[in-house]
Amino acid sequence: MSGNPGDPLLAVYDLCLERGGRELFRNLAFAVLPGQLLQVDGPNGAGKTSLLRILAGLSRYGFTGRVERSAPPLYLGHQPAVKALLTPRENLAWHVAGESAYDSRQIEDALAKVGLYGYEDVPSHALSAGQHRRVNLARLYLTARPLWLLDEPFTAIDRGGVADLEALLVAHVERGGAVVMTSHQLLQLDYRVQMLSLTEGLLA
Repeated sequence: MSGNPGDPLLAVYDLCLERGGRELFRNLAFAVLPGQLLQVDGPNGAGKTSLLRILAGLSRYGFTGRVERSAPPLYLGHQPAVKALLTPRENLAWHVAGESAYDSRQIEDALAKVGLYGYEDVPSHALSAGQHRRVNLARLYLTARPLWLLDEPFTAIDRGGVADLEALLVAHVERGGAVVMTSHQLLQLDYRVQMLSLTEGLLA
């Protein structure tokens, strides 16, 4: 991981968001440090997905405040970004092409780690929703980016896949990375998870 251990990977200052005349959150201020796993908490409609998109730099308007990043994060949205006409191998290769040069063996290994061994060359339109999600999650096994922003990463994943992903999250933060994520699932991690409540604007 790059950067100094004590430097924040992400810093948020007085972030406020309104949608449709309704205030979703206001005056959010927090920093995400290496080794931190932060779960964003709040009911449906509280602005969790909107917050992650702002943190990722995908939403540039409609909010006030400031977000500083030490490096571009890896963002995995709630909807898997899988092109139906491409195979899992082609989808994954396309996603990681701008980050580094990965060979076919690395692509295959990443797909195998998410349970897609034997499905590498099946057109994605023939795969299930859970398999689409796994194609997206395979990016986590290839990226070198220290900050991960994950929106509901456990959606459509079976119990074994959930356990594997939880282990991957812990390994990432223990190496000095950081994770900011949303999830309706109670995480079963042997690691301290900090909670950011959008309804209360508190970090605990």
